This record gives sequence, structure tokens and C-alpha cells, in this order.
Amino acid sequence: MTQEIGTSAAEPDGAPRIAVMDILRGIAILGILFMNINDMGQSLYASSDDIRHLGWSMGDQIAWWLREVLANGTARCLLEMLFGVGMVILTDRFATAASGWAVLRRYYVRNIVLFLFGVIHMYILLWPGDILHSYGLAALVAVFARSWRPRWLLVLGFSLATFQLLAGGYFGYYQSVTKKAEVAAIEQRVQAGEKISPADRKLLKKAAERKAERAKDKKESIAQIAAEDKGRSADTWSWVKTQIDVSRDRFPAFMEIFVMWEAAGTMLIGAALFKLGIIQGRRSRRYYLVMTLIAYGIAIPLRTIGAWEQASFSEGPHLFWVTYETARLLMTFGHIGLVHVIIGSAAGMRLLRPFEAAGKTALSVYIAQTLITLWVLFPPFGFHLYGKLTWGPLMLTALAINLVLLVLANVYMRYLNIGPVEWAWRSIIERQALPWRRGARPSAQRVIPAAV
Repeated sequence: MTQEIGTSAAEPDGAPRIAVMDILRGIAILGILFMNINDMGQSLYASSDDIRHLGWSMGDQIAWWLREVLANGTARCLLEMLFGVGMVILTDRFATAASGWAVLRRYYVRNIVLFLFGVIHMYILLWPGDILHSYGLAALVAVFARSWRPRWLLVLGFSLATFQLLAGGYFGYYQSVTKKAEVAAIEQRVQAGEKISPADRKLLKKAAERKAERAKDKKESIAQIAAEDKGRSADTWSWVKTQIDVSRDRFPAFMEIFVMWEAAGTMLIGAALFKLGIIQGRRSRRYYLVMTLIAYGIAIPLRTIGAWEQASFSEGPHLFWVTYETARLLMTFGHIGLVHVIIGSAAGMRLLRPFEAAGKTALSVYIAQTLITLWVLFPPFGFHLYGKLTWGPLMLTALAINLVLLVLANVYMRYLNIGPVEWAWRSIIERQALPWRRGARPSAQRVIPAAV
């Protein structure tokens, strides 16, 4: 079995961490830049509408396909699972010094501060795609299920995927296919000169109205993308204003409910995997190999179909409307299993060990990604590269940034025991300045538990 390899005590309170958890977190936080950089260096609206707006050469298509099939959504998914793991560990440790509402109050304070960090990330550091505020809010809900048995955590956690399979399958896919076929049949009868019923005419009218509405939405989307490109390509004030406007479109907004739903559900899945001993490496290497093969065997075909449907640029209906969340979760399970298979050998552990430092400084790495991209590379007051890099170069840029951050994280952790953003977060919670350097201890007895 792969081991819960503990590192030397490196937290301000001297508590050990679990190496594999930090490795997973490091991979996830670096991987998330591949998901974000297209929204940082090109139109955020276009990324979810017309991906060709970001370039569609052969190289761009290869980069997009690899990103879409192998990675899209999985870094976020893994971070959400790890957040759920932390929820269980932290509340258990809080419970050693307190109980009942005192545990909840402490966990709430921790995540309210994280939520505020996320709001600052959006409106001061100007990243509309922030995840911290969403995770902070979602954790306030998910924590009430922290003591449930794993099977019930899984049932609730998979609720979103199940809802998408059932509701999306019926309303999104089946009804769309059925109505499309009915309209096509009626239109053929009209062309053949046959008489149609009032119900048929009503159906044709509704189909025409939906078509007109889609055309209107498409026109508005094109205008929105053009406005974003213009705003982010002009001067400094225009860049700032546009970034804030895009942030307001996301939070506060109604869609944030669905973001929280996804995050909270996946946190519960992570909590269940931890209680079952899966995510931290308590199962055999054979178990993780089988887990990887099964998860990839289902997820890769589903995501390949989804990518093909998106790249066809048709109106649908599409199968990925039904399977996206299931495929995202399964692909992430595959990634978790693969990591455990790799670290099951000494050579594999050496290969992935550098990601441990990135996992320990995940918040700092995440903020550094924003500072490098949105304050140096892409803004008009920086290198002014917004809109100039297409899918392929954007992915290569993310790779270069991540390599630099990975090296810096490892150098940093040789001398210091906590990342700068982590230090600020935990110091605020503890209402004291925590120590930075290795071997130092807090000046007071009231210390935080190690985050895992």
C-alpha cells in the first residue's frame, strides 16, 4: 500500500503534514493555471462561448483538446476534494480543544476570512475567476455533514452529478432531441403541402421563437466579447473597470449558487474518500491501478465525445450536457489513482516530491499566478499581451510560469515554514503574528492545527 508519508514538522504549531496530500494539492494548484490563463490572457466570455475566438490553428486545437479531455475542471475538482479533507481534519483537531458550536465557530471564522481574501482577489487583485470566495462560502454549508458516514457523504456529494444525469438527460437532452425531431417532421409536411394541426402550428411558432432568442443571445454574446476585448486592451483604468465589471457578473450573482453547490458537493466526496482511506493512500498500489484504469476508461471516452461536440460548434443537443459532471469527477479519481500509483515506487516519489512545496504554499502560488498574469504579462500597464496569445502559446506560458513557481516554492520552503498568504490568513485567524522561519514557535499557546 502507498503510505501516508509524513514530512518533518513544518507548521507553526509543529504538527506534521501528510506528504501525498501536499503533492496532490501542489499538482492541483499548478494545474489550475492551465484552466485560468485563457481567461486571463483572452476574453473570459469567449472561453465559455466561442473557443475559436482564442485562436483555432492546428496547434491551438491540439492544445485545447488536451486541456479539455485530460484537465478541464479536474484541478478545481481536486482542490474541492482536498478542501473537504481539510474540513474533516481541522474540525477533528478543533474538537480536541473545544466542542459543539465552538468547533463550528472556529471553522466559520477560518472560512469567512478565506471568503474575504477571495473578494479581495476579485476586486483588488482583479481576478474575476477567483475560487477562494466560493470555497469559503461552500464550506460553511458542507461542514454540517462533516461527521456523516462515508456512504451518506458520497450520496449527497454525488447529488449534482446525479441531478445532471437525470434532469439534464431528460430536459436537456431527451426533450431537445424529441422536439427537434417533431419540428423537423412538421416542417417536412409543410413543405410537402400537407395540412397541419393547430398544435403543430403552435409548436412551429415556439421553435421559431426559440431560434430567434438564440440568435439574439448570440448577437449579445458577440457584443459582450467585443466590449471585454476593447476594455481590457485600452488603458489602465479601462482594464481595471472591465475586470471589476466581469467580477460583478459572477459575484454577487445568481449563478454563484450553482458554483457553491458544486464545490460543497465535491468537498463532501473528498471528505468521504478521506474517511475511507483512499485519497491519502491507505489502499494497495493494485487498488489505485484498478481505480485509475476504471476511472479513465469511462471518463476519457465521455470527455472525448464532449470535446468533439463542442468543437463541432453546433447548437446541440449535446451528450456532454448530461455527462459533464460525472466525467469530471471520474477523471479526477483517475488523476488521484495515478498519483498514488506513481508514488508507490521510490523513483515515482522522487519525481513528484517537488510538488509538495507547491502544496504547502498553495494559496501563495495561486495569488502569485494572478500577479504574474494580470499585473505583469497581460495588462496595458505591463507587457500588454492581452489578446495576443492563442490557445497553444497560452498553455506554454502557463507551463513556464508553473515551472518558475515550482522552483521558487521549493527554494522558499527550505528556509521558511509557511507561505506568505497562508501566514497572513492564519495570523488573522489566530490574532497574532505566527512565526515564519523553520524551528520557530508561536509566542502564545493558542495555535492553529496543521492544514492538510
